[in-house]
Amino acid sequence: MGEAKIFFMFLVMVFLQGAVSEVHTVGDELQWNTGANFGSWSQKYNFSVGDTLVFKYVKGQHNVYEVTEATYRSCNGSTGVLATYESGNDQIELDQAKKYWFICNIGGHCLGGMRFFIDVKEANSTNIRPPTPQSEPLPPPPPPPASSCATIYVFDGWSFWISLIAFGVLLQL
Repeated sequence: MGEAKIFFMFLVMVFLQGAVSEVHTVGDELQWNTGANFGSWSQKYNFSVGDTLVFKYVKGQHNVYEVTEATYRSCNGSTGVLATYESGNDQIELDQAKKYWFICNIGGHCLGGMRFFIDVKEANSTNIRPPTPQSEPLPPPPPPPASSCATIYVFDGWSFWISLIAFGVLLQL
């Protein structure tokens, strides 16, 4: 009987691995504003498919453009724009394992440092990445703020039911 419990606990752990998504407030307490070091901020976290970026800013003072790498490097938002966000509380789900580039397209903000890129990995991969050098020198980072990264537990349909069944079996053993 004890071996069956261990087997079912292992089964539950395997199915739940990678079922946690995180919500990252871009810039932490400084939010999406001038003066924040977004290159440093983006290197503090490991981003996975299913995570969400939250851009908080005063509507009209900033915006968020998801752009191509070339547009990120040039800070010219007239081409290479994949998506635009202007609500002041933009939530962007990272739904693919790829590199994402973001800029503020308000005059001079991108060149002033309101840009960053991230490399999003599959949810169940080991997300250890070495620091990626930025293309331009960045000012020294501010003192590290308390993390504003919240964890949300996400269960897709099948893993929830398998977990429920496994726990029910464990209770009967």
